[in-house]
Amino acid sequence: MIKKALIALVALGAALFVAAQVVPFGRSHLNPALNVQPKWDSPVTQKLAERACFSCHSNVTTWPWYSNIAPVSWLVQRDVVEGRKHLNFTEWNKPQPLVGMALGDIQSGAMPPWFYRMVHPDSRLTAKEKALLEKGLIATLIKSPAGSVKVPSQMAERH
Repeated sequence: MIKKALIALVALGAALFVAAQVVPFGRSHLNPALNVQPKWDSPVTQKLAERACFSCHSNVTTWPWYSNIAPVSWLVQRDVVEGRKHLNFTEWNKPQPLVGMALGDIQSGAMPPWFYRMVHPDSRLTAKEKALLEKGLIATLIKSPAGSVKVPSQMAERH
């Protein structure tokens, strides 16, 4: 009885996995055209941002192999869509109202998220790199504000 139930459960799981592959969401791996990037304060800031942020926060996303397999593809697509909506380094000509929050997220370690760092070890930043990225992003914002964004005064004063 338990063996039949287990076989039925495995078969149902396999059927659901196969059925999930036909859901179209998560398969659109388009990278929109590049608009305007910030006037980076330094090549170091740009490289750190590219390494740790660009996969979700730019129009130059690198779509890994697992982004083609549901249900993981759904999560990856959602993360990229949301990431681009909140902060997009390749649409700097548009307002980026959450860039100040992104600075805090980098400092606290919330960005890049732990699950992303787990799968992409090159996105892990050392404490020194985090400090360089935060300082560089603040300098970049002062030099090249995103849309109508202003650097919070307490952040500008620290750097």
